[in-house]
Amino acid sequence: HLFIILAGCIIIKFPVCECEGISAERCLIWGPGLNPNPVLPVRYFFIQAVDSKGENLTLSPGKDTFKVKISSLDKKEGDASFLLRYRLYSTAPKGLRVEVLHQDAPVARSPYTIQGPVYHEYCDCPEPNSSVWQSIMQCPAGEPQILDFKAIPTVDLERLRQEVPQRFSARGGLIHYAIINNQLYRHTLGKYTDFKMFSDEMLLSLTRKVSLVPDVEFYINVGDWPLETRRADAVPILSWCGSTDTQDIVLPTYEVTHSTLETMRGVTNDLLSVQGNTGPVWANKTERAFFRGRDSREERLQLVSLSKENPELLDAGITGWFFFRDREKHVGKAPLVGFFEFFKYKYQVNMDGTVAAYRFPYLMLGNSLVLKQESQYYEHFYSHLKAGVHYVPVRRNLSDLLEKIKWAKENDAEAQQIARAGQAVARELLQPSRLYCYYYSVLHMYSERQTGQPTRHTDMELVPQPEDLTAACTCEHKGRQEENNMKDEL
Repeated sequence: HLFIILAGCIIIKFPVCECEGISAERCLIWGPGLNPNPVLPVRYFFIQAVDSKGENLTLSPGKDTFKVKISSLDKKEGDASFLLRYRLYSTAPKGLRVEVLHQDAPVARSPYTIQGPVYHEYCDCPEPNSSVWQSIMQCPAGEPQILDFKAIPTVDLERLRQEVPQRFSARGGLIHYAIINNQLYRHTLGKYTDFKMFSDEMLLSLTRKVSLVPDVEFYINVGDWPLETRRADAVPILSWCGSTDTQDIVLPTYEVTHSTLETMRGVTNDLLSVQGNTGPVWANKTERAFFRGRDSREERLQLVSLSKENPELLDAGITGWFFFRDREKHVGKAPLVGFFEFFKYKYQVNMDGTVAAYRFPYLMLGNSLVLKQESQYYEHFYSHLKAGVHYVPVRRNLSDLLEKIKWAKENDAEAQQIARAGQAVARELLQPSRLYCYYYSVLHMYSERQTGQPTRHTDMELVPQPEDLTAACTCEHKGRQEENNMKDEL
């Protein structure tokens, strides 16, 4: 049986138009969800509505314009209507049939036949050729942020094993990993290691996708703060957040990782669902800046003070108190607001928490203008962003925040243009395939710098692949693997 979770439209919302009739045959459909080879936690594709004159619509023709039916080629099952994304819970050996309809007329080249096998996320069928896999995933030629490795030209594994536990194990949580023959092993160090579930899940998922993940041995820091402060003779620590004061190699945050892996499995604010819940159209948004969050940085309290003094420009509140509880009575506590409600406002204030605010990717994916506090902290994709092009920068002490909000109100068209540019670049950088490409690139670059033999140490345990007896799959890659091995021997 083929199990598919269905979900609603995730395309950016526009005002509903009173437009010329849609031309079903002229509409465009594209994306990895129509290709059997990219195995991702969620498969997705895009529909561009085109009118009878052949012009792309820039306003939404309404949420019920398109109907999508997916059925297994192995066995006819009940169809259901949904838009744009689906998640498999079993492999379709023969493939899938995807029908996209507008008023019962086929859209573009519908129906699409996706020749099988189409593997589900938990199918352990890695592609044997890493170059083929990177091509399938459309991985970029390079990732600028991975240039963090320039400070670490050599990874001496013997030194790494001795120095990292001694210097950093008391700082929170470290996970000592080894990947050998595509098997994952680990040992935990420190008091706070529960977040290893995120790195475990991602590394296991990657080894299910590509069989030539290089043999590597490394440490992931699962705490908030990056660790390696040495400018010279630094040791490589992989962390979820980087800073200009440290030399850590930056991975996608646990928040981005979890959102990608668990899309459509109960995660409310995943990176795809945000794109379909961006509030009113730009012209109907409230012309104020908005912020809700915990008291994890003192500037956040200053922000609330600015809000009280300038309510016509700013609506800011603290929803949880932990760090500055003695200030709660004076500052006050604001009620929680659902994240999708943020986008009722034209401007979003992004402020650091203990480190970089991990909501930033989500704010970028909305259709509001992001006012970002200048910071020494950064996430894995920041190097692609340009201040004034994708977001509006704000001084760290917030001294120019009100001035920037006033500028946005007085320059509405330019503010909207920046918001759209930020959303577009975030959609490109944060799509699921890029997460896997980034992880693979980090591990590959790391492996090229290793000296010494990656080893499963006696204190390491095997991290097994999840068992899914209801969704067993037969890997057709194995035949190609054997052929490749024979060619190598010849």
